Amino acid sequence: MNIFEIPQGQFTLNRYPVRKDEQLQAWDAADEYLLLHLHEQSLLTDSSKILILNDAFGALSISLAEYAPCSVSDSYVSHQAIIENARVNSISPKQISIQNNFQSVSGIVDLLIIKIPKNLAMLEDELFRIRDNCDENTVILASAMSKHIHSSTLKLFERILGTTTTSLARKKARLVMCKLNKELKPGKSPYPGQYKNDVTDEVYLNHANVFSREKLDLGSRFMLEHIPQSNHYTNILDLACGNGVLGITAAHLNPMAKVLFVDESFMAVESARLNAKNLLEDDSHCDFKVTDCLQGIEDASLDLILNNPPFHQNHVVGDFIAWQMFNEAKEKLKVGGEIMIVGNRHLGYHIKLKKLFGRCEMIASNKKFVILKAVK
Repeated sequence: MNIFEIPQGQFTLNRYPVRKDEQLQAWDAADEYLLLHLHEQSLLTDSSKILILNDAFGALSISLAEYAPCSVSDSYVSHQAIIENARVNSISPKQISIQNNFQSVSGIVDLLIIKIPKNLAMLEDELFRIRDNCDENTVILASAMSKHIHSSTLKLFERILGTTTTSLARKKARLVMCKLNKELKPGKSPYPGQYKNDVTDEVYLNHANVFSREKLDLGSRFMLEHIPQSNHYTNILDLACGNGVLGITAAHLNPMAKVLFVDESFMAVESARLNAKNLLEDDSHCDFKVTDCLQGIEDASLDLILNNPPFHQNHVVGDFIAWQMFNEAKEKLKVGGEIMIVGNRHLGYHIKLKKLFGRCEMIASNKKFVILKAVK
């Protein structure tokens, strides 16, 4: 199931993190279609300078590794997937340059490849960021499953880059082709945006790929009412921090505690960093880390973990990320340390927490959400 066969070769590709009995592929029909099109149209040469955006698990980067592409993603997990899949296929890590969206790409590229993200704000910000790396000769080729390409998607390409067309569908996937129009004056990216947290009257900045970037999400809003305050908390972690609203509120309530903000999104962590700097009198006791769940955090080092767990990876919905977070949280908490989470009632997180910690307490609930606490 993990053998990816395309005109560029045959590769072993795994989703990341690697899970036992994985039922999902590390690529989709849109990846296949795009690589087939590159081959059929003879768009690749030995000297092609290639830029790839949003390659989830390395299907594009690995397949085109011989051309030394630059692969840009906001996801730390995607970075690790590309590195791991390169290793599995005996590809030197030096063949693929892996960057996040805040790192600049130098020069004009010959081929720009975009896996269209779920988040249109992310796409908009990316198109602004990479416009200066294109000229009239740059081949701009994007792909996604047909159901994820809307008129609004095409309008973004038209408004920011230039004339845009689409292919016929193949295996429910579609290609988007674009030609740069240097005469266009699309302006500047509107990101980071901002909203006012009406619970605390604070203004939060949000980069384009931050969850609920336009307003405070209902789960976090409910959680803000129940964040604890105690002299016993010396090390607090905001897990899957987003723009940092939970951790910043915890820092207000526990000014002597060190607060660590963790997310797998570079844009989320940078948003949290900006907000801590703007909203805390002293942000010197805050630290920020981009990682997969709790990797790289010292075992038995935390007194309190605050968590509004995500329930999707790209377009895949499930509780596997939450399960990973809860397992790792147990390792990182001190004895007597607490994890407090907010989640939709129907997700049944209390069952997982009880299984791991032996006991789970419901702190509060409303019609949609529950706030749960477990103690190590």
